[in-house]
Amino acid sequence: MRSRYYCAFAMGDAAYLLRSWHPTTRPKALDLQQGPRWERLEIVATTGGGLLHVDGTVEFRAYYRTPDGSPGVMHEVSRFVREKGQWTYLDGHQF
Repeated sequence: MRSRYYCAFAMGDAAYLLRSWHPTTRPKALDLQQGPRWERLEIVATTGGGLLHVDGTVEFRAYYRTPDGSPGVMHEVSRFVREKGQWTYLDGHQF
């Protein structure tokens, strides 16, 4: 989760974001150029995700500013699965 936030969202690396997305739910392309400016990530809770687990969740709040400068927060529980030794983002439920 942290690597997806920092490398992909905060740095605008759409290629990394797509590579770390599960192939069954991954979009064909992403445009991060016109999106918000991500400022801070707060991990609220986690389940699973250990060395012997094949799935896990991360509840987080990601704070951002819109292009006009308005603040916002994205609150989500993300589901991750491990395939071939790599964690991938499956989907999420936003609040």
